[in-house]
Amino acid sequence: MTTEEKWEFVNRLDEKYLLGGVTISEWTAFIVRDADIAFCAGAHLAVVFMAQAAIESHLRYEYAGRPGKRSVGFNELIDQSPLELALKERLHDLRRFRNRWVHVNDPHADQHLSARPELHEAELAAR
Repeated sequence: MTTEEKWEFVNRLDEKYLLGGVTISEWTAFIVRDADIAFCAGAHLAVVFMAQAAIESHLRYEYAGRPGKRSVGFNELIDQSPLELALKERLHDLRRFRNRWVHVNDPHADQHLSARPELHEAELAAR
């Protein structure tokens, strides 16, 4: 997909899912914009990180209660939300996938990244 085609895709998603208006926080909107920019630029790992951050921001805005309440992590936000079970499972899958990239257990074990970077790029692009 070209950059222009990616922007057209993003705009179609906005038209489809934001039809009728959706209330999201300014934080969430700001993060989603960065995710859109990363997607259109082909920064796949950044898309995963920003998409997760946007979802977490929205869940916190929608379901976490009042300011000053004990802060909970993404895992708890998913579990405590009234979302359908199938969507919760998809969000946990995203969380686990992101965790593999954020919480690298052995940063010295990186031979596979330099030997076959296209495999990792393809995996990230498929998300």
